[in-house]
Amino acid sequence: MSGGEGRLRRIVVAGGGTAGWMAAAAIARTMGHAVELTLVESDAIGTIGVGESTIPPLAIFNRLLGINEADFMRATGATFKLGILFNGWKTEGSSYFHSFGLTGKDHWSAGFQHFWMYGQSKGHTQSYDDYCLELVAAMQGRFAHLPNDGTNYAYQLDSGLYARFLRQMAEADGTKRVEGRIARVELDGESGDIAALHLDSGQRIEGDLFLDCTGFRALLMEGALHTGFDDWTHWLPCDSAIAVQTDNVGPPVPYTRATAHDAGWQWRIPLQHRTGNGIVYCSRYLAQDAALERLLANVEGPVLTEPNRIRFTTGVRRQQWHRNCVAIGLSGGFMEPLESTSIHLIQRSVLRLIRMLPLRQVSARDIAEFNDQQFQDMEQIRDFLILHYCVTDRRDSAFWRQVSSMSIPDSLAQKIELFRETGRVFRRNEELFAENSWIQVLMGQGITPAAWHPVAEKLRDDELDQFLRSIREQVARTVATMPDHGTYVARYCGAARAEAA
Repeated sequence: MSGGEGRLRRIVVAGGGTAGWMAAAAIARTMGHAVELTLVESDAIGTIGVGESTIPPLAIFNRLLGINEADFMRATGATFKLGILFNGWKTEGSSYFHSFGLTGKDHWSAGFQHFWMYGQSKGHTQSYDDYCLELVAAMQGRFAHLPNDGTNYAYQLDSGLYARFLRQMAEADGTKRVEGRIARVELDGESGDIAALHLDSGQRIEGDLFLDCTGFRALLMEGALHTGFDDWTHWLPCDSAIAVQTDNVGPPVPYTRATAHDAGWQWRIPLQHRTGNGIVYCSRYLAQDAALERLLANVEGPVLTEPNRIRFTTGVRRQQWHRNCVAIGLSGGFMEPLESTSIHLIQRSVLRLIRMLPLRQVSARDIAEFNDQQFQDMEQIRDFLILHYCVTDRRDSAFWRQVSSMSIPDSLAQKIELFRETGRVFRRNEELFAENSWIQVLMGQGITPAAWHPVAEKLRDDELDQFLRSIREQVARTVATMPDHGTYVARYCGAARAEAA
């Protein structure tokens, strides 16, 4: 790598946006003066900027960086998110909720779903939803921080404002920002590593390690190093999106909506100062003009922005770390935004890189391990996203007929059939979505397991009644003490409209 056998000193971040500034902020805050950090971005190049819905690990990322939650939420117009409401995915008119909480109480030998299913066979009629605090709170529009981190939540935020917030942190911690468009990537003639970035201004920026945060363009990882791309659209065929922002028409709810339509789905994400809306679709089945018309017909409140049209290919870069370059964010691949994983994948990449940051020469073993872990993350998320499409009763359009009949990865087929036959789900190798997430989506999409674990039948009828009733009542009592979500947000971190504009 550039710099020879000497100490790794110079890290260059190519590109800003959420990916670039998350990387810069984390490295600058963690590494202090141990490295020289430069970020190159051009104000003339826009960012995708629609990653407004997140998942709970972002709260951990912010805490690792010492970010005050209320300050962060105020700066980004954020609201709390307890999960996602899925409308129309199993059948038209159906709905279910994927919450961030735990449902019921597990036994060491079997998950709570086995006791609930056994209860159903004994005449209990209460919904599985009634045993999850976060789900019940979301449906009632309530939120509160509970003692001992008793509420599992994420954020709905303005990703552009989040990038701006992180930029201020990163620059305060010593990151040098250079304005300019990258005109050329210079490779070292002997090693093949990246030696420097040449800007259109003529400036040359050298580095020892380069982070490609240039989005879909992947100027370094693909444009210069030609690492290749594995296309996953045969499993996830949506390839287009249109986003618009609207005025709020009511208090923000603590969840994101994902509503299926005949060629994809639509999102609605309520922030403090506005609502984010978008339509995701397969261009093979829906034209762009028709998609925009459909989106605008389904938003609430006055439209504040011009439509942001996005084309994408779901898939993964074949190398996430190659030579002295690491892909962060969209340059490394894209998972469609159905389960709000884009910012999480940036976070995982950044924290993984910091843990594996070389002192001197980049190790081939580090590169191999980083890539293995990254691919595992992305494949596990890929499978979870495919689940929403392939397990469905919808056959009302060509799109749904295609996805419901497509072949799926063996890893996903095993998970689906194991649950269908036994009611069991197992989380492997720190995968992002835990058992309860899989169970909620599997059942929400229409799978009822054929059996439950025999340990459930050890409970006498009166013991089962007491066990189930006590959980429901505890959930109901706790939710009843929680205030309205909008009121809580305004009191906790209310952002003035002028600040968020």
